[in-house]
Amino acid sequence: MPHPFLAKVSPLWQRWLARLPSQCEVCHAWPAQRLCEDCVARFAQPRLRCRSCALPVPLGVSHCQQCVRQPPPLDACVAAVDYGFPWERILSAYKFHGDPGWARTLALLLRSTPWAEPALDAADAVLPLPLSPQRLRQRGFHQTLLLARALAPDKADAHVLLRVRDTPAQSSLNRAQRLENLQGAFAIVPQRLPEVQGQRIVLLDDVMTTGTTLHTAAQVLRQAGAAHITALVVARTP
Repeated sequence: MPHPFLAKVSPLWQRWLARLPSQCEVCHAWPAQRLCEDCVARFAQPRLRCRSCALPVPLGVSHCQQCVRQPPPLDACVAAVDYGFPWERILSAYKFHGDPGWARTLALLLRSTPWAEPALDAADAVLPLPLSPQRLRQRGFHQTLLLARALAPDKADAHVLLRVRDTPAQSSLNRAQRLENLQGAFAIVPQRLPEVQGQRIVLLDDVMTTGTTLHTAAQVLRQAGAAHITALVVARTP
């Protein structure tokens, strides 16, 4: 967990502090980036994943059985890592403990993931999965928007897809309950509808568990006329 001071300094000072030598957060090598090259090589090895939901699949398989039986409302799904050590701790620090400095490191991790950079280059817009105003006040910053700006500053847009209804945390719910929980949670800003129709969209989130939240948001974009939707996530729960 970062020192409380770091959560209070200005973005300018955060960028300056990020350039100072530091320890690797995982192995504590010194000096290093927040994640040293050895830890990235060890814990971020590319995996064969389902093209529709990013779950691991065997060699020669492009889509998992669930996605073959019931295709999701996504044209593609790309995940950098599995949600486990050390990513669970890193993402928790990023989201819940006021450490926005992780955005740049996680963006680099995503850009290095197979199929991520082509999806970003082909996209007309990169839309972070939105937070409700209540959740934004609790956290103090929009972690996925920071990630979108670090990934694609010219394409990141937080004013197209909105979260219009606050919902309880999804973590304690099963899939059916998650679907019910998210009904009517997302909407497109009416004035921005023409900018969605016929467009290639990257829908960005930090963690994908069951996929319910991303699928619900993707359905709203699909109904608005989006031509192609790729979900891009840092971590996928196995």
